[in-house]
Amino acid sequence: MPDLPGREAYLRRLGFDEPPEPTLATLQVLHERHLAQIPYENLGIMLGRPPSVAPQDSVARVAALGRLGYCFHQNGAAALLLESLGYAVERRHGHVGTTPGLPATPPAEQVSSLNHLVLVVRVSGEAGRWWFDVGLGDGFARPLRLTDGVVRDDAGFSYSIEGLGESGWTFRHDLSGSFAGLVVSDRPSDDAAVELAHQHLSTSPTSSFTQLLVVQRREAEQVVTLRGCLLSRVRTTGRREQELVTFEEWRSALTDVVGLPVSDVPATELRGLFARMLEAHRAWVGSGRRG
Repeated sequence: MPDLPGREAYLRRLGFDEPPEPTLATLQVLHERHLAQIPYENLGIMLGRPPSVAPQDSVARVAALGRLGYCFHQNGAAALLLESLGYAVERRHGHVGTTPGLPATPPAEQVSSLNHLVLVVRVSGEAGRWWFDVGLGDGFARPLRLTDGVVRDDAGFSYSIEGLGESGWTFRHDLSGSFAGLVVSDRPSDDAAVELAHQHLSTSPTSSFTQLLVVQRREAEQVVTLRGCLLSRVRTTGRREQELVTFEEWRSALTDVVGLPVSDVPATELRGLFARMLEAHRAWVGSGRRG
């Protein structure tokens, strides 16, 4: 197995005392536990300290703090972990879209910008390829086998893969999801391309990642999200929302509900972030909760 500093601590956060065998069953458990134990989040970005997207730095961070970040951090670290366990991993260019109705073969302008890192995994002794993705926030609970068609998971959420080919595919998210879908292509997705994309997404004032705190955790039956000062729980049966208007309830939701470790973050910084989020929330409510 390739040496990966921090792997033992990373695995312990996923409930493994020893490195597991690289089987399909293990891949499924790794995916489920990763989503449940290590929230998708942009806390560092919102605090003005975007974390490095170098995969080894991400592994070191999750090993030490239990935090990773958003898609580039989550899937970058997961790729190294999977490879260290013996899986064959291919990194692919992804472009997440928020506009409904993505065509199965989108025009070039819809796939040109890298804003998501996709992992394609092969398991020894198993036919086919598996899409392992712990960086979508409210995505699928288990890896998806790459094949055209609709998939409904155990919780009842529905997804589809269309236009599957050697160069990529189009993914359509469940209608309850936070985005419409994504396009996977064979455009560059190496570390340099990821770093360049991260620089824009984590610093540009026009990037959604610099405007609002988002922390998401996918559980077996629901998605729990803290977006600014709004806590939501989404199931196939509906959505429950709670406004958080005091620092105490907001911090409790951050740490106890969506499960983000913040013991290393000074209280003054958290209070400052909460004040900004509350101001943005009140403006949003005042505008009629649009956008």
